[in-house]
Amino acid sequence: MSAVALQTGVGLSGSIARFLADLGLPDSIAGLAGQAIAFLLVFVVLFYVGRAVLLPLVERVMDSRGLEPHARKPLRRLSAVVLGFVAITIAFGAAGYGDLLQSLATVAAAATLAIGFALQDVLKNFVSGIFIYTDKPFKIGDWIEWDGNSGIVEDISFRVSRVRTFDNELLTVPNSALTDGVIKNPVAKEKLRLQVPFGIGYDDDIEQATEIIVEEADSHEGILDDPAPTVRLTELGDSSVTLKSRIWIDDPSRADFVKTRADYVQTVKERFDEEGIDIPYPNRTLGGDLTVAGLEEVAPADD
Repeated sequence: MSAVALQTGVGLSGSIARFLADLGLPDSIAGLAGQAIAFLLVFVVLFYVGRAVLLPLVERVMDSRGLEPHARKPLRRLSAVVLGFVAITIAFGAAGYGDLLQSLATVAAAATLAIGFALQDVLKNFVSGIFIYTDKPFKIGDWIEWDGNSGIVEDISFRVSRVRTFDNELLTVPNSALTDGVIKNPVAKEKLRLQVPFGIGYDDDIEQATEIIVEEADSHEGILDDPAPTVRLTELGDSSVTLKSRIWIDDPSRADFVKTRADYVQTVKERFDEEGIDIPYPNRTLGGDLTVAGLEEVAPADD
């Protein structure tokens, strides 16, 4: 057996090559076959053993982070891709493909640089998607508001999120648009405070109006008793006195928010009508002189 023919190193590939040569294979074929078998053997062992060890570890990490089900699937895929890349790299080394691996690494680095410049926005959205998964500013089913838009989150991926507006329009939003600015998530907590202004006339009884606003809040089943409803005089307007009611609702969603607020405003308005409390509307008084030009040019009509 010539050393030149079996120039595959002293590792696993070299041992396999020498074994095949002892079985009668030509040295050149035994060397190539040894490298190929070593590559496949190392890759298969590392990949499947790694999956058996790594994926359960990833699952425990995701459980400890409390990740939502929609976030788990792409993270599993990403873990499998990383594991496959590591297994291929180690398998190249075990097979004695050092020079080839170095060449591939150089080509991959150049390709990565070129792709990075070409896909800056895609990569930016991908990184933003990872931040959404880890920071969890919202989840599927949440009502969110951003940049004048609002809706219910229907899907979150690594590149985009899909939000259905309350007009039943589907918005596909780049993840970077949801991480670079301010996002309002009114349903992130268990309770939500609503502020409802009521305007009354300057001649109306403020204490009586305040009692009505609080009584209607106390009698509404969707409004919490703790924290208790409060009313504050917040503005002396041009034509009205503004009393702002602060109420709390439990397990908020937009449907709960809209319905509770509408019912509450309606019942207060009906009580105001019964008690003779006026909800004024703005009045404007226009003053000045009216001048009509050109009257001297108008000739009286003949009888």
